Amino acid sequence: MFYDQAGITIKAGDGGAGAVSFHREKYVAAGGPDGGDGGRGGDLIFEVDKSLSTLMHFRFKRKFAAENGGDGKGGKAFGADGDDLVVKVPAGTVVKDAKTGRLLADLSPPNDRVILLKGGKGGWGNTHFATPTRQVPRFAKSGIKGEALEVLLELKLIADVGLLGFPNVGKSTLLAAVTAARPKIANYPFTTLSPNLGVVDLGESGSFVIADIPGLIEGASEGVGLGHDFLRHVDRTRLLIHVVDVSGIEGRNPIDDFDAINTELAKYHEALAQRPQVVAANKTDIIQDEAAYRAFHDEMAARGISVFDISAVTRSGVDALMKYVSGQLAALPPVLVYEPEPVWHEAVWQEEAPFTIRNENGVYVVEGKWVQNLIGSVNLDDSESFGYFQRMLRKKGVIDALEEKGIQEGDTVRLYEIEFDYIK
Repeated sequence: MFYDQAGITIKAGDGGAGAVSFHREKYVAAGGPDGGDGGRGGDLIFEVDKSLSTLMHFRFKRKFAAENGGDGKGGKAFGADGDDLVVKVPAGTVVKDAKTGRLLADLSPPNDRVILLKGGKGGWGNTHFATPTRQVPRFAKSGIKGEALEVLLELKLIADVGLLGFPNVGKSTLLAAVTAARPKIANYPFTTLSPNLGVVDLGESGSFVIADIPGLIEGASEGVGLGHDFLRHVDRTRLLIHVVDVSGIEGRNPIDDFDAINTELAKYHEALAQRPQVVAANKTDIIQDEAAYRAFHDEMAARGISVFDISAVTRSGVDALMKYVSGQLAALPPVLVYEPEPVWHEAVWQEEAPFTIRNENGVYVVEGKWVQNLIGSVNLDDSESFGYFQRMLRKKGVIDALEEKGIQEGDTVRLYEIEFDYIK
């Protein structure tokens, strides 16, 4: 089975905690603070692995986390930085935020390696908090937590040319005729259950990648049949070869077939309907309805669409078609690479509000990443540390915000596991 979608959870490493430590040495009565800083958490990285062609390996593992940074130690010893975690994906993989649909990364050349989540910074040891008036700081900072995300991976094939058309019109046969690919060929709907790629080698004239997109049916843009699962694979193609059965052997009208496929493309994404197309009028060696064949040619000519008469089985007309396609590609822009929106990491969330306040059954609940980091950096059993905690609440505007919310003396305030009565 061809797997081209997967949902996974990713997490960058947490920064290590700073240490609370004091220098101890023989004959030194009162050594100063010497707590080291915590190490940086590992980054979460996505990288293209050319040996992969599907997202199958994500069926069995859904959670990926980089290593946390080590905690600081005494003697000004810093914690070790956490190792980065590299997640391998096939070329053409698009990474989206599962909740918002925001595009985070497109792993396509030249973007073969992307740092998606930055590891959290390590916390400061107590050496950073020593001042002439605070010579024995009994607190340090905890490390910043690494961000976690649920993401959706989508594989969008990287091919210059896409083969389109109804089932059984000869797309797989054409692919086999012009490349070394060996797709399964049979006579039943949805013969191709997974996209097939091949390279067309024209010698000195160049080469290009061609993809056999599974046959579509009316309603594919709404997800009927295998529609949505495979329409995504024409997103990147620069040119489309629309294969049409003009033989009349199955009683189909080639004009109706051509229009039906293009209608589905337009419903799925309007830009696809505007993609350059060339028509391969296939099975010309077994034409049964000469009138329908001529009418199709006349209609395409009226629309200004190039048509090449071919027989994929006998290879008649195939070389001329491939040379024409190669010439068209030379004048077209390169394969589409999606421009990601800003990546979600520490630099982004630091720009957000440092805290929020809500009233929960009479209790004023203060939450936020800044609040979590503050709690991790204080020792409430130490008077100096508690004083630092109070000053930071006022400096950051928490106290003013509580008063704006209508807090009264004696009301309860909760900051995660810390709870106290408000006193002016």
